[in-house]
Amino acid sequence: MADKFVRFGPVALTTTYTTNILNCNITSLAGPVGLTLTQPHMVIRHIRIVNKTASAATFRLWLGATGGNAAGTEVIGYDLSVPANSAYDWYGYLDMEVADFLVGGAGTTTALTIEGEGTICFI
Repeated sequence: MADKFVRFGPVALTTTYTTNILNCNITSLAGPVGLTLTQPHMVIRHIRIVNKTASAATFRLWLGATGGNAAGTEVIGYDLSVPANSAYDWYGYLDMEVADFLVGGAGTTTALTIEGEGTICFI
């Protein structure tokens, strides 16, 4: 099965740092008779966080369990500041398995919007 390029968001970040932003779990793997489907994994290649306000705003992102932001699971930014009327772009290779959640929020509610692109990889 071919990999599929995907986009997530845009989603306004709130001040709740345990907000689930992204997970690649497929809830139904039903397929045609004789076809066995497996859970995919996702590779995030780009995340953009846009600040739509006239003041700098910060964000925090974690990679871990649903609604989790445990110490040591911070990823991409922790109180990273995005300048007023500007954007922060992250490029890399963030592999997310079915149990992984991208979780996070902002220091100022709805000041920042997150969106990103990647690939869903079927094994």
